[in-house]
Amino acid sequence: MEKETKHQHRIQDKIRLTLRVSYFASISSLIFGLVCLFVLDIYEIVPHIFLAFGALSVINNLAYASHKNLTLTYNILSILGLASATAITMLTGGINSPFIFVLAIVVFAGYATTRNYGKIYLYLTVLIIALIFVQGISDFSLTQNVVPVESQNLFSFLSILFSVYLLGGVLGKNLLKAHHNLYKTKMEVEERIHEKDTLLKEVHHRVKNNLQTVSSLLSLQSRGIKDEKVKNLIKSSQNRVISMAMVHEMLYMRDDLSKINYKSYVEELSEYLVKSVKGADSNVKVNINIPQIELGIDTAIPLGLLINEALTNALKYGIKGDDQGEIHIELKKMADKDYILNIGDNGVGFSEEVNFKNTRSLGLKLIHNLARQLKGSIIRDFSKKGTNYIVNFKEIGQSDFHQSVA
Repeated sequence: MEKETKHQHRIQDKIRLTLRVSYFASISSLIFGLVCLFVLDIYEIVPHIFLAFGALSVINNLAYASHKNLTLTYNILSILGLASATAITMLTGGINSPFIFVLAIVVFAGYATTRNYGKIYLYLTVLIIALIFVQGISDFSLTQNVVPVESQNLFSFLSILFSVYLLGGVLGKNLLKAHHNLYKTKMEVEERIHEKDTLLKEVHHRVKNNLQTVSSLLSLQSRGIKDEKVKNLIKSSQNRVISMAMVHEMLYMRDDLSKINYKSYVEELSEYLVKSVKGADSNVKVNINIPQIELGIDTAIPLGLLINEALTNALKYGIKGDDQGEIHIELKKMADKDYILNIGDNGVGFSEEVNFKNTRSLGLKLIHNLARQLKGSIIRDFSKKGTNYIVNFKEIGQSDFHQSVA
């Protein structure tokens, strides 16, 4: 709806500009025609062209009220103006006629309307001027100057006033007004965008704080539980909450609120998980190979949860106790929105017979469900030691995200 409104404003500006130029040109032409007859003593053709153009231009404007076709109205006006100005130029001195500058107004009006029309009338006007020049220097001139000698200076003066008034007083004034309105609208839009960005940053900040509060509550809850199995479940849930909070924190810290640098996110997440599961002095090395890739929140969160589950399983079950181990994470961009994630460890692994369908492991089920949410697929890579996954997925938009969640 907003785009349609802006489009309507642009069309209305063009309509106002075209109709105003037409009305002012019509009135000026009618006045100029009468001046030619009663002041300049020009009786041959020229005043009749002025009067005819003025009358036809008024009729053209009135016709717009019924057909509402701005392109038709503009082109009729331009063709009338070009033909009339060409005829008057040839009859008032040819290439030396001061009225020749009116031809430039048609070109200027064309560019004010659209770039394409501006080009058409530019080339056409250049051709007409060239023909006027050739006709003027040839031995067989088709026209002669109908302006009486004693009126030529006054005609030149009025022609220049006519050109300057249409160019500056009508076209220039209305274009400046349209430019001012456009600039004002741009500033208002930028101000609204800034307000929305500030509000969105605040939303991300509050979501991050709320998720951290949930994490703290889970941590407090786990302290009163003696059953290690239940305690580990709560700890896993706490890590999942933290992985989501990190996304919102990174979005809050960036100028671009739509995407996050995923390498920084994975580095921070993996460092947190290693310390959380293995402690500060662990023998686990995490190798991260991620180029400059930025992902939107609808992809970053489910992918972050998937990496969280894979890392947690590797740290808990793949690399036992204080054993040395390596975890590798590699993310590659294949096409516009297609990615491949290789993630795994060199630990003990688990049986090839176990899969997300026949296991009770929530982590394994989550990994497969999250891959599906990312409109992707996941397979185990049995060619390497330990547990390794190859995840093919797509970057998803907001609508895709809601559909996958549903």
